Amino acid sequence: MEIGKILNGETPSRFIYAPNYWQWFKHQSSHKLLPEEISHCNTLLDLYNYLGVDIFSRNIYSDPEKYWFGGICDEIFSDFEIFERRTLSGKDIIRSREYRSSGGILDEKLTYIYNESTLVQTKFLINDYVKDFELFRHFLWDRRWVVDSEKFNSISRTVGEKGLVIAGEFFSPLKMMHFTMGPVNTVYFLMEYPELAKEVVVLHEEAQLRCIEQTVKSGVKVIMSMDNLDTMFHPPDYVQEYSSSYYRRASEICHSNGAKFFIHACGQQRDNLRLISSYGVDGLEGVASPPLGDVTLKEAMKETRDDFIITGGISAMETRDLKSRDDIFDYVEKLFREMLPYKNRFIFSSSCNTAIDTSWETIKNFRDAWLEFRDMK
Repeated sequence: MEIGKILNGETPSRFIYAPNYWQWFKHQSSHKLLPEEISHCNTLLDLYNYLGVDIFSRNIYSDPEKYWFGGICDEIFSDFEIFERRTLSGKDIIRSREYRSSGGILDEKLTYIYNESTLVQTKFLINDYVKDFELFRHFLWDRRWVVDSEKFNSISRTVGEKGLVIAGEFFSPLKMMHFTMGPVNTVYFLMEYPELAKEVVVLHEEAQLRCIEQTVKSGVKVIMSMDNLDTMFHPPDYVQEYSSSYYRRASEICHSNGAKFFIHACGQQRDNLRLISSYGVDGLEGVASPPLGDVTLKEAMKETRDDFIITGGISAMETRDLKSRDDIFDYVEKLFREMLPYKNRFIFSSSCNTAIDTSWETIKNFRDAWLEFRDMK
């Protein structure tokens, strides 16, 4: 398969195109908005197969109503018991989860907003990191993950030679704190209690690395850390202090087992590019050009190693601002000409996601432009 050539450090015979229509397809399906042409598509994989695009996806097995990613690795505890309640507010789905242990209870709440087909966190697990620290530390000490390799292999068989399924299950210590206490409280916690922060960083890192090793030893070829890497929330000094060990060790584990390690990007990347590249990370998913990002794809290629893979090229700006088929064809032709020297490490894709209001015609026009220019020499 062509995507395998890039992962093996070879130059593919054509440009790879692996878009991300996860949220878009979920919205169109749930709201009965699928165009007649694709009304037969029951799954995201059906859509990708109909379009004839490459598959390099962490989404085809994930349920967007439950979480932003995942579905292959199970969260396991020894002391904590999990109690989950699902309620409705109109068509919105509210999931309240309690973690009960001998030392106390932690709880969080996620809401799937039906009209926007998106998930938001409405209550964080940790609201008072001083009062709850001991319980938080116990929670992280007790938590581990186990990969369901049978499920992953079953999904991979449905994809076959059309591409690769990514195990997008993991997240850095810094992102763990964002998930559990929110980005703002994370900053306060790191500033006020750096020594305590180091303790929870180590606990999370070790648990993640154990599952990463188990995952790649089971045969998974690509894993992704779902960090929404962005210098606004992951400034270089924080990355160095709290995530660098995780990135280095995860990369080493993957490489020693014939796998690749990616990070999901979102927003500004410029100040972190050389740092991330230096850790042995194999690539970033979803690099967005200005104004949504702060670095062009060409600049990002120059700032990273010669074998560093970058996916991107289509952000919400392109799907919104490129109004006609000619506009899209002109954009793709220009982009591919710029990426020709980097064809061995560029995957044409969505920068983060595809907006739910993107028209079907726009999606088809990008596909057709890729077909027109993918063999560019």
